Amino acid sequence: RRFAVFPGVPILSHLLASGGNDNKLCLWDIATSSMSSPRFSVIKHQAAVKELAWLPQERNLVATGSGIFQTGALLNSINIGSQVSSLQWNPFEKELLSSYYFACNQLCLWKYTTMAKVKELGGHTVQVLHMASSPDGGTVVSAAEGKTLCFCNMFDTPPKLSSIKRSLLDA
Repeated sequence: RRFAVFPGVPILSHLLASGGNDNKLCLWDIATSSMSSPRFSVIKHQAAVKELAWLPQERNLVATGSGIFQTGALLNSINIGSQVSSLQWNPFEKELLSSYYFACNQLCLWKYTTMAKVKELGGHTVQVLHMASSPDGGTVVSAAEGKTLCFCNMFDTPPKLSSIKRSLLDA
């Protein structure tokens, strides 16, 4: 029913995050030969951890379907009154997009670090199951239980990236 942000995980490119019905966020060091226990384990979740998203601009920040964490310290948690179905960071700005099962049936964009709601997007009449980004990172598609897809130009691509994309399409 909430998502949060955790800060402070050492910047390691070989960490794997996992969550489960045990209400834990686990960070595994895949560079070590032992995978029997996680490098970090966070138990501050009040529900199953079903969604995870690493912040592209800071490799040490992960958002979960129950919070935003860094080295086991809870940075922020917002009770949104619905189960989180998907999380996705804006690849160009520090913003987090979330979608929900039940009650909400919408997408919400949040500004990190304040976690102020930037906008709400409707369009689905039933629960949103998943989101995915286009290869350029600007468009997000959401899929709902009612067999509907909604496409949204969610994230503004930087002008330099847009001109590179146009030149590739013209070639």
